[in-house]
Amino acid sequence: MAIELALSDLQVASERIRGQVVRTPLTGSERLSERIGAPLSLKHENLQLTGSFKIRGASNKLARLNDGADRPAGVVAASAGNHAQAVAHAARRFGLPATVVMPETAPMTKVDACRALGARIEQVGTSLEEATGRAHELSEREGLAFISPYDDWDIIAGQASCGLEMLEDLPGMTACVVPLGGGGLLSGIALALKLQRPDIRLIGVQADAVAPWRHFLADGGFEAIDPRARTIADGISVKAPGKLTRQVIAEHVDEIVTVDDNAIASAIVTLLESTRTIAEGGGAVALAALLEDRIAVSGDDRVACVISGGNIDMALVGRSIDYGLNASGRLLSVAVTLPDRPGSLAGLIDEVASLGMNVREVRHRRGEVHVPVGFTEITLELETRDAGHQAELFERLAGKGIGVRVLGASD
Repeated sequence: MAIELALSDLQVASERIRGQVVRTPLTGSERLSERIGAPLSLKHENLQLTGSFKIRGASNKLARLNDGADRPAGVVAASAGNHAQAVAHAARRFGLPATVVMPETAPMTKVDACRALGARIEQVGTSLEEATGRAHELSEREGLAFISPYDDWDIIAGQASCGLEMLEDLPGMTACVVPLGGGGLLSGIALALKLQRPDIRLIGVQADAVAPWRHFLADGGFEAIDPRARTIADGISVKAPGKLTRQVIAEHVDEIVTVDDNAIASAIVTLLESTRTIAEGGGAVALAALLEDRIAVSGDDRVACVISGGNIDMALVGRSIDYGLNASGRLLSVAVTLPDRPGSLAGLIDEVASLGMNVREVRHRRGEVHVPVGFTEITLELETRDAGHQAELFERLAGKGIGVRVLGASD
């Protein structure tokens, strides 16, 4: 099957949705550029309407349906959140009833946002694949138009507007890094860039825990994903890639890499500190790959990186920040066993303070099996600069004959 989109189709789609989406900023970051060793610009789709790039494709698709001879009675979509919000928003604009089917594990922030946009909500199963099956059932039973999140040429053409904007704003671009789930965004951007500048290097990034595309460019196959696999990048946790997107990606994408959840969480924190904007897990994977040196760049490159969404559940923000701080060596929890006598804690705190560490929390444990009689176990949660700073603490306490046990999430 041939790719059905020419550059003119992308340009027409971009004009069609003008005024229905935001032309998001492409901003440079001196701090992040220094980190990766190349000039870096961020495409802030986390500032887009509905909080992600998805509104681009949904607006184009629904505009086409609305203008067609057979205007549907309504639309139905399956999504973990971002596509659902985009479809609900666009449907309301065109006066079309919208039904969205979401996994039971979808973040409440995204579920509530869809409901606030007037969509009928069904939550089914624990995976996007189960929700998609239910959406197809509703489509057939109720005569609703099924709106694919990525496997549709109209959706891909709408997402391409993001790439057209980037190339207009950064004509000297040499590399572009894009989050990859089902492949709609990457396919759209690939066509927008490569049909004009085939020399631009294009890299897709997946979460390591759910990465069916991992070896696709090497052998054309998809990696089987455990149905129980989970990642903080829920927005790109797609286990069954699209048939249309695989054609575009096979022809126009140069590289696919993966990053783990630690790297993603660290990228969320780094983005927040550097730009004062928030990204959800799936929105931060491209930046995570750059920060983790998964993509080779040089000072001669001009790199664009898509921050594809910002719809992170507020209940998870604090935990994600702590997760990222732990992963980057800036938060440390330790247990120290000391004689249970006056001055022991003060002496320990003095040692911590002398290293310039901040104490977030202190707890005592006495009378437990692992704590000898006459001793107390003191647990500290400390703010530190990095892993090297933590090593200074371990060395300092070891020199005084004090053992340190690093605590994990289960302690």
